[in-house]
Amino acid sequence: MAPTPSAEPEDSPDAYVGLEAGRAERLARERGWPTVRSLPPGAIITMEYRVGRLNFEVKGGRVAKAWKG
Repeated sequence: MAPTPSAEPEDSPDAYVGLEAGRAERLARERGWPTVRSLPPGAIITMEYRVGRLNFEVKGGRVAKAWKG
């Protein structure tokens, strides 16, 4: 039997768009995201989905895009 993944926070990634990257990361951790990943625009990343991970694309020090996984 596969282990049950932990639940993700009831939180919309869209709420982080426009925030300063450091502030967004602190807020995400306060809201219960165990993993927060900041990426530059166009970064090459693997496509595996990880429960509990929040991704930020950061442009000019601010979150331009945010998504789960």
